[in-house]
Amino acid sequence: MKGIILAGGAGMRLYPASLPISKILLPIYDKPMIYYPLSTLMMAGIRDILIITTLEDIDNFKKLLGDGSQWGISLSYVPQLVKKGIADAFILGEDFIGADRVALILGDNIFYGNGFEQILQSAKQNTAGATVFAYEVRDPERFGVVSFDKAGNAVSLEEKPKTPKSNFAVTGLYFYDNKVVSYAKQLKPSSRGELEITDLNKVYLAHNTLHVARLERGFAWLDTGTHESVLQAANFVHSMQLNQGIEIACLEEIALQKGFITKAELAQTLSKCPSNTYYQYVSRLLNKK
Repeated sequence: MKGIILAGGAGMRLYPASLPISKILLPIYDKPMIYYPLSTLMMAGIRDILIITTLEDIDNFKKLLGDGSQWGISLSYVPQLVKKGIADAFILGEDFIGADRVALILGDNIFYGNGFEQILQSAKQNTAGATVFAYEVRDPERFGVVSFDKAGNAVSLEEKPKTPKSNFAVTGLYFYDNKVVSYAKQLKPSSRGELEITDLNKVYLAHNTLHVARLERGFAWLDTGTHESVLQAANFVHSMQLNQGIEIACLEEIALQKGFITKAELAQTLSKCPSNTYYQYVSRLLNKK
């Protein structure tokens, strides 16, 4: 399975902070925002990842992440020259996807909770159709909304409805079979002039191949598109790391646990890194069994 991180967009709601740089490169507490969606794909065992961003920001992403070899993954990049919507990612990434299945995550989405890795692996094992993740929110009118019948089956999808049929928002993480490329090509632009991800998911719903996994209580989903949500996310990460003594979205730790890299390779990487609190945490991994 391949992975795509959609890290484009002007991030105008975060101006002036995001005026000179992609908002996906802004820090969420002690690491860049893109570490969080990248960690999600790595937790799912996905090692071949495409980053789609603006032409102006590609060099900054390459400077930060390189080719991904330090984490035992392969990163490639492609520019989105015109903002055409989330579903456009599959058209831009057609050659990258090839004959594989693909997972897409939005660059400003953060997920955290017990059992998340198992949830990802379960979604990855669905070889046919699509899997999306629903999360109960207080303001569903801001999101794509999924509603369910009494048996818990998804029955409708709406994009930012004025009168939502449920409080379950569809998060920015999606798993698809290889049909997603041809389905995306058949979409017509919305009134916003974009290829909507909700319309793409509706195609799978119409074919009865849309699976919806609910993220239950105790799980955190953060969409960091505003100054308030960025601050909330930073406070959340700080609190969890302080209380639990762990690093959320530590790419080196995930790579080591997944067997993407060896301790010897990690030690080689650390020899080039500064001795700050993040890399001190990473260095302690070398002494763990």
